[in-house]
Amino acid sequence: METKLDIRQLSLEQLITQIADLGEKKFRAKQIYEWLWKKRATDFNQMTNLSKSLRETLKEHFIINEILLKEAQKSKDKTIKNAFLLADNSVIEGVLIPTKKRMTACVSVQVGCSLDCAFCATGKLKKVRNLNADEIFDQVVMINEQSNKEFNIPLSNIVFMGMGEPLLNYKNVISSVEKISSSSGLGMSAKRITVSTAGIAKMIKKLGDDNVRFNLALSLHAANDVKRNKIMPINESNNLDSLKESMIYFTEKTGQRPTLEYIIFKDFNDEISDAEELFQFGNAFPSKVNIIEYNSIDDKKYQQADPKKVDAFASYLESKKVIVNIRRSRGKDIDAACGQLANKNELTF
Repeated sequence: METKLDIRQLSLEQLITQIADLGEKKFRAKQIYEWLWKKRATDFNQMTNLSKSLRETLKEHFIINEILLKEAQKSKDKTIKNAFLLADNSVIEGVLIPTKKRMTACVSVQVGCSLDCAFCATGKLKKVRNLNADEIFDQVVMINEQSNKEFNIPLSNIVFMGMGEPLLNYKNVISSVEKISSSSGLGMSAKRITVSTAGIAKMIKKLGDDNVRFNLALSLHAANDVKRNKIMPINESNNLDSLKESMIYFTEKTGQRPTLEYIIFKDFNDEISDAEELFQFGNAFPSKVNIIEYNSIDDKKYQQADPKKVDAFASYLESKKVIVNIRRSRGKDIDAACGQLANKNELTF
């Protein structure tokens, strides 16, 4: 029995070849591709400008794997955390974050994560596999539908800051961004997409070589190798000097101003001396800083910094002419905030 191909794993060129091999004209492949990515068809029967016989042929040779929304939890601040079930029964989470100025989808790129950052619940799950481009794409489609349904407003922004490390799933992340931003897909501007990385120097350089148009955020959290090694094991193979070099390379290649994400922890990285180290790191290239409120993952190892220290930290950077934003956490009561995505509800299907 012939194994059916997942049709959304094929590029347009590959799809053209497959359709030609079935004895169909090449333009049919472009019609099918549009149904898959622009019209978001999840069933061949929805492709109404194709003949019934072609639709039946497609069913014989291909499948369309889709993700399913199994549970949605709404926070008191209206943030919505979604549990998505994949075709292989894996579960990932994606979040809709509504604010007065924007509607943001936070999407996952892996089932679990291999980086084991000390402050992040997702890293405790361990990596199972990379997500395919269509699985990332589907999260955006479904969260956008949710945004329209719940708030009557479409998504304005997408952040790749959910479960997993985007640069360890480079090919599928780039492919998904292409589908999301192209006119043959969702047509969202790449400038409204942010990809966050824990810091893989050679892949940051590759982003520069590929001249990506989306925004880059580096999850730094300490600008001191000893401290960063303690909370982020990835720093042992991608130390601050190598990251600084890669960020300089990226900004020179793309002309962009990346963001340095900095979770501030009580009595760990919240002193003015830490702010000076952060300034020295970021001053080597155009950058801005997001100071992020820490979200507990129940192990009590780290705690939120004192608000006065957070303000003093930000004020010091601002005195150095650094662009600084303090990000207040949203969705903490449903474990939907930064670093809390961990399939905590023990969903069973």
